[in-house]
Amino acid sequence: MRLPSRISIRLLLFNVLLVFLPAAGFLYLGVYEEQLLEDQERSMVQQGRLLAAAVGGQTLLDSLNQNGAEAVLRRLDQRTDSRLRIFGLDGGLLADSSRLGLRRVEDDAAYSRSASKPRDSLLYKVAAGLYRLYRQTRAPSPARRSASPPEPYPARVVAAALAGKYGAAVRPTGGERWRPSLTLHSAIPVRSAGQVVGAVLVSQSTVRILRELDQVRLAVLKVFLGSVLVAAVLSLLLAGTITHPIRRLRDEANALLDRRGRLRGRFGGPHRADEIGDLTRALEQLTARLAAHQHALEAFASDVSHELKNPLASIRSAAELLAEIEDPADREHFVAVVQREVARMERLLTALREIGEIDVRLETEAPTVVDLDALLREVAEGFCRRADKDVKIVLAAPGGPLPVRASPERLLQVFENLLDNARSFSPAGGTVTVTLERRNGTAAVRIDDEGPGIPESHLDRIFDRFFTYRPGEPDARSGHTGLGLAITKAIVEGYGGVVRAGNRGEGGARFEVVLPG
Repeated sequence: MRLPSRISIRLLLFNVLLVFLPAAGFLYLGVYEEQLLEDQERSMVQQGRLLAAAVGGQTLLDSLNQNGAEAVLRRLDQRTDSRLRIFGLDGGLLADSSRLGLRRVEDDAAYSRSASKPRDSLLYKVAAGLYRLYRQTRAPSPARRSASPPEPYPARVVAAALAGKYGAAVRPTGGERWRPSLTLHSAIPVRSAGQVVGAVLVSQSTVRILRELDQVRLAVLKVFLGSVLVAAVLSLLLAGTITHPIRRLRDEANALLDRRGRLRGRFGGPHRADEIGDLTRALEQLTARLAAHQHALEAFASDVSHELKNPLASIRSAAELLAEIEDPADREHFVAVVQREVARMERLLTALREIGEIDVRLETEAPTVVDLDALLREVAEGFCRRADKDVKIVLAAPGGPLPVRASPERLLQVFENLLDNARSFSPAGGTVTVTLERRNGTAAVRIDDEGPGIPESHLDRIFDRFFTYRPGEPDARSGHTGLGLAITKAIVEGYGGVVRAGNRGEGGARFEVVLPG
């Protein structure tokens, strides 16, 4: 399973933080308002029960009447923030706290002054104006209804209490259309000696709750604006961590090539642990490989120029001497020199064309499953039919198919080059041993000869283009191009394999080819 990228996690956390803070605040407002309403209703019920108990105790001494009910309310000295009403058994109103004068709550004025501050805030006014405008555009205007005088109190709630049940009602009591206040009504039955003798109605407005919510709304709005500000700053910082290195990569890419298209710089690899760092390091490796490839092409062109210069010099010298020599034998000799050097140039050009087309061929030729055991037997039999120098070819294979994915023509070329090289260095009557074995999911082929071996100073150059070391052959440069082993290496590495050269302990050279199975 692919893990999320580091930049994706960073953006996800940032977006979740940006959305969560204001959403949590607004969700909390709804929960907070419901909790306040529940607490207010619970407080009203407690007040109603206490008043009902007091009134019920009064009726044990006297019947429930207007004077007794008002006497109970007067003892409260108007120190309650609720409107209290007492009804008789017939549903008639016996006492109303609003008729006894203003409530004597000392903290009301101070509370009103402190609670009115949020609505006086400029920030609150702006937010409320925007919200009001939103509600006006989204919600249609309510249809006008015929005016009717409102009920002084919910009669059905009082009737439920007189029936011995708890009654509750909620009524709108004015305020702004987009945020109306409510009045909560709770009716409690009054019992005396187990009988319902009346009802107590507790009414209270939600204005105070709305004021408290105004304070919370203003606080949430400040948190929201603060989170937006923090989100903007974090966005700039986050964008900087992404765009700045990308701009640097762009500038390095623009300065990578000169006017002739040559590499003159490379990407720098920062120690970032995210995907931009991975991209930068990948581009750095790419430029390093391009630089190595460019250097190889330049070296190849230099080597080709050097290799072609010698036969051309020989041809030029022979041609100049032919114009001055009249002796037929000498002329024939110099003509042979020209022909030999021309043939050498043809071999060089053929080999150069072949090594230049190796990569293209490996890309276009579809690899197939090749039985390496059968292919080596075919190559060994072909060399055994040649009587050159009486060199024996011995194949040591475990038997059975050993499949590899490659082109059979390219593998034939690899092992024919290696066997031809080993045969050319082997003495007359010598043996070239070809060993095939399975090795950790790969196919390994060793080719050992009994020749003089490879000097230690030449082991690193043995696969270089145009390198030839044949101390026993003065005209080795004329008969060998020095490209056979270079072609072999290109083919093997093109299939993901490895070719190595070394010396045997008992004498002779050893070449090893390892191909993936």
